[in-house]
Amino acid sequence: MIQKLIAERLSYRGYRRKPWKQYQDSVEAHYSGIAGRFLRSCSIVSLHEPLASAFFKRGSFPLEDCSRILDVGSGAGQLLTHLVKHSRSDCEIVATDLSTKMLERTRKRIDDPRINFVTADLLKLPFEDGTFDVATCGWVLEYLPDPEPGLRELSRVVRPGGRILLQCTENTVFGAMSSRLWKCRTFQRDELEVECRRVGLSWERELWFTRMHRLLRLGGIIVEVRTGT
Repeated sequence: MIQKLIAERLSYRGYRRKPWKQYQDSVEAHYSGIAGRFLRSCSIVSLHEPLASAFFKRGSFPLEDCSRILDVGSGAGQLLTHLVKHSRSDCEIVATDLSTKMLERTRKRIDDPRINFVTADLLKLPFEDGTFDVATCGWVLEYLPDPEPGLRELSRVVRPGGRILLQCTENTVFGAMSSRLWKCRTFQRDELEVECRRVGLSWERELWFTRMHRLLRLGGIIVEVRTGT
């Protein structure tokens, strides 16, 4: 309880004080600028990028049966690099981000003909219903004051019974400090689960980078959810 109260006091609140479009523009500028240049370095130092490989390598989130994968908010390619490595050779991968500049940087680093890079807003994904077998969405929902529209859009573009891997900043002291750096909100686990179920996404299982992360409640919220059949 004390940690929760401290986290709430520390968490970034700018998304509440600004009009939505102004806040969204500031997020895009943040990542298109110098912060975006250091995003991958921060992900490596925090071990978020290298440790995420285990989800796909160990089969915690298998990709073998996927022919089309969507990576929303690809950023510096923290998840995209693993999707390329662990998916089938004939799999089509679509990488989206609100920042065209971030996609340009990632395209130079991850050169694979299976990837289609698309500048897109999570709230208005330019794809037909049920286009993808699987979607990944790492550290994106926390940029929405209300996650429900984003979750609905993810659910829409993934086929019935398809899986979505969500990674979100948790309302802990470390999460609150991260929210200050990256100008985003935080989530309570039960709060996010309620939002998922509200749009018809079943909360399948929570994942952790390591046992130590689970013990100390580090690494944020990482969960597999599934669309309705």
